[in-house]
Amino acid sequence: MPNSKEVFDRFVSAITLDDSLDEKRSIAFLILECEFRIAKSQILANTEVENFDWQRLDSLIGRINKHEPIQYILGEQEFFGRTFFVNPSVLIPRPETELLVENVLTFARKRQPSINILDIGTGSGCIPITLALELPSANLFATDISGDAIVVAKTNAAKHKTNVSFIRSDIISDELPNQQFDVIVSNPPYIMEKEKATMRNNVLQYEPHEALFISNDDPLLFYRIIAAKAKGNLKPKGLLAFEINERFGKDMVQLLAKLGYSNIEIIKDFSGKDRIAKVINE
Repeated sequence: MPNSKEVFDRFVSAITLDDSLDEKRSIAFLILECEFRIAKSQILANTEVENFDWQRLDSLIGRINKHEPIQYILGEQEFFGRTFFVNPSVLIPRPETELLVENVLTFARKRQPSINILDIGTGSGCIPITLALELPSANLFATDISGDAIVVAKTNAAKHKTNVSFIRSDIISDELPNQQFDVIVSNPPYIMEKEKATMRNNVLQYEPHEALFISNDDPLLFYRIIAAKAKGNLKPKGLLAFEINERFGKDMVQLLAKLGYSNIEIIKDFSGKDRIAKVINE
């Protein structure tokens, strides 16, 4: 009968990714706890493991070594302190998007009790579901062009017992929902095609490209369309907030100003990079 430390060591040694030993150990700890219910404390204590499924472990190692994101393997990712279901139909939620949510919350809490919020390009639904949980009296709406993404978002809404109205819609060709909103928020595709060369395989091979990449020729396409359409649906003194490519902070200020917005603010992320563009509708 193997002990948990033996299992752990075999797992770590079988990972062939070009990662540090600490990163490989972190992967092994996480997978063993989530998939095999072997806690880190058991591994450190050399606890014996009964009827360990080596075949299943080898299968998981194979997926890891093919650069499949751990989040897709586990089927979940934490966002704003809560667990969200994810699969390759949606982007994996990231800490930068938590910053976007925090900025929306700071604004929205001053507009309560009852406000309307629209999230455009919702993916997993992590933005509107988090806002619904943090703002129980708010009315949440969310759109996405992908039917598969809408299914994931609805699954997460049910998991967290939130009431979000999800709508399948193409922001380029369709109008916004027929509502007046206090907040319109979006994390649209913003990575230029030419940036692919700098990205890791776990992103390029598995995450949905239509949610990540935009043409080199028109990298602000979605921002321009959303900001223009928001003019007709955003209440006076309402908030328009975006997550943006770090390269385009100044360009976003120019774009929003050209569309008639003022009081434009660019917020830097945890690494000091331009990441959030927000404006109050006058």
